[in-house]
Amino acid sequence: MMASDADVAAIGSLLQDSTRPLKERFRALFTLRNLGGEVAINAIANTFSDESALLKHELAYCLGQMKDSKAIPTLLKVLEDRSQEPMVRHEAGEALGAIGDATVMPILEKYSKDDVVEVAETCHLALERLKFLHGDADRSRSFEGADKFTSIDPTPPSTCMDLQKLRDTLLNEKIPLYERYRAMFSLRNINSKESAKVLSEGFSCGSALFRHEIGFVLGQMECADVVDELATVVRNRSESGMVRHEAAEALGAIATEEAMKVLREHLDDPIDVVRESCEVALDMCDYNNSKEFQYANALQYVQ
Repeated sequence: MMASDADVAAIGSLLQDSTRPLKERFRALFTLRNLGGEVAINAIANTFSDESALLKHELAYCLGQMKDSKAIPTLLKVLEDRSQEPMVRHEAGEALGAIGDATVMPILEKYSKDDVVEVAETCHLALERLKFLHGDADRSRSFEGADKFTSIDPTPPSTCMDLQKLRDTLLNEKIPLYERYRAMFSLRNINSKESAKVLSEGFSCGSALFRHEIGFVLGQMECADVVDELATVVRNRSESGMVRHEAAEALGAIATEEAMKVLREHLDDPIDVVRESCEVALDMCDYNNSKEFQYANALQYVQ
């Protein structure tokens, strides 16, 4: 199905309409990500004034995944805007690394020293990613495995495939975060029950940024064997909302009855980003358990 600029603009209007259910706006966002182009980028960029931190963080994520340098000015503005929530600024920094343009390296260097830990750590990882991409190393197989999960990752995976060695690296807080992330993505790429269980151990250590990425990769793996571990994170009111929300979205990707039970429990959670994530995650469960052709389906509503 082809989309005209008018169609894309109409989907953008749906995305920006705060009276629409968040789950509909998320579907509109991912439709725009898939369609790409300047009109889609502008529609996403014009939504950063929204009140939902969850939605804004997802806007930044999608702009990064589109890998279009036209999104860089918007992402820089979001990263530099201290009125934006830390999880939104962090996602803008990660998106700048995902696009892969070396011109943003000085900005990432500056914000790798930000006083917000999640922002500083993210910008450090993004900077290391760009150094890796634009360095002299052979990168022909560097991101091997990522294609199975249709994502642009913040670091390449480790070259190691030994489960015990990867576990030792993942959980060792004395090792640089970049290397622990590389171990994380190798464990994801192994994509077994055993590697998922190792990853879930990461919820007990590291920064909020590290733990939120653990939730993200477990969602990509869609491994039902770690529902209990993810449920424990969602239910933990003392955990960062940034981590709890990612665990909730992982449960949405897994979409078992037990996963949905946990999500329903938190539809009235006092933390906005957790409550909203559960709403969106339940919509993802509905999609995963349906015969719908695709999740990003907003185009059919505007044509």
